[in-house]
Amino acid sequence: MNWRPRSLFGRNALFIVALIVLGQLGGALLLRQMVVKPRLDLAADSVARNVAALRAGLVTVPPTQRQAFVDAFNARARAGGAGSEPSARATLRPLLTPLERGFVQRVSARLAGEGVDVIWRRDTGGSLALRLPMAGGEQWVALPGVLPEREFTGAWLAVSTVSVVLAIAGALWLQRRLDRPLARVVDAARTLAGGQVPAPLPEAGPTEIATVSRSFNQLVASLQQTERERALMLAGLSHDLRTPLTKLRLGVEILHGRGEPELMASMTRSIEELDAIVGQFLDFARSGEDEAPGPVDLNALALAVQAAAADHGRVLRVEVAPGLPLVPARSKALRRVVDNLVENAFRHGRPPVVLRIAYEPQGCSIEVEDQGPGIDPAQAELLKQPFRRAGDARSGAAGAGLGLAIADRIVRGHGGRFELLPATQGGLRARVSLPLGRG
Repeated sequence: MNWRPRSLFGRNALFIVALIVLGQLGGALLLRQMVVKPRLDLAADSVARNVAALRAGLVTVPPTQRQAFVDAFNARARAGGAGSEPSARATLRPLLTPLERGFVQRVSARLAGEGVDVIWRRDTGGSLALRLPMAGGEQWVALPGVLPEREFTGAWLAVSTVSVVLAIAGALWLQRRLDRPLARVVDAARTLAGGQVPAPLPEAGPTEIATVSRSFNQLVASLQQTERERALMLAGLSHDLRTPLTKLRLGVEILHGRGEPELMASMTRSIEELDAIVGQFLDFARSGEDEAPGPVDLNALALAVQAAAADHGRVLRVEVAPGLPLVPARSKALRRVVDNLVENAFRHGRPPVVLRIAYEPQGCSIEVEDQGPGIDPAQAELLKQPFRRAGDARSGAAGAGLGLAIADRIVRGHGGRFELLPATQGGLRARVSLPLGRG
């Protein structure tokens, strides 16, 4: 299991937090090595000298007076130290902090050469107590204030905690500022991939972020310019081809009845195929954005397509959805999509061809299904591209390979989704999903 965050924000935040925590730990370790330990060594030297001097003094005191001397010394030491009034030896507690244990070890090492056996305890007042084995009985000597009670005081911990929290908050805020422009670029890229033109990104902020936004805006402008030039080229080419096609059609009409019927019929079919290809060029060149969206009745649109197919001697079965709400769309562009899908089904598939309208919770769908040989599912996305033709999976009927590309382009412009799926009983099912809330 990978515990690392997948997002850039999560990884940078984790990295920044780790650096801050490691920096604080390193600072604490440096403080211990450069400040605390040298101070302990100095304090241990001083205490060792004082203890040695105290023991030497106690040796000279008569045994009957030592206890009184030690009690007076402890009382005066405690009164001038922590201000606490210790109790008798029964109140001494054998609990030392790690700092105190290190201090005791240093003092013991310095007193070892003098043959002094020292045992340390911490009394209720927080001071250290030293037991000195002597002839005539042991003596406990209080040594308050020889070192701090805690290795790190509460003020240090509070300041360190606040600094860590502020550093983490500042780092996360900075990372969020960097993450927001990147998120806008991602959203704009998705909009562009969906066939729509995203709003220009703001080119403010740090130089690197502004450069990314400016480059993306230039990319969008370049793509729009390329698309306009391509549409202009296709429109001009189609317009120029219409004139010779009209002349050819007029010539065939003049020669009707004078030439061989089969030759005239073949020429007529060729002219119609060329005219259909030119029409596809014009349809692809049109963006459809000049048409204002409005409410569209998909059931009525399906029946109109069925009537148009019947005029050409084709039987198109239609399944409507009663009570279907109106869909905000560009009616002419959407009609072009359905016409292309139905024409594709009759041209490349086999009857029966079904045009199905359905209502869904997220929107509505339009499906055109045929009983032809179908396509390879791996080619589904490729066939949506301009001038792409299926291989052996479909028939080799004439066409420019723009019908599905036109449908996909218009559907994406409506915020919908266009899919090529296998039919339930073989063949191809072209599915258009449209939302109900946009046009």
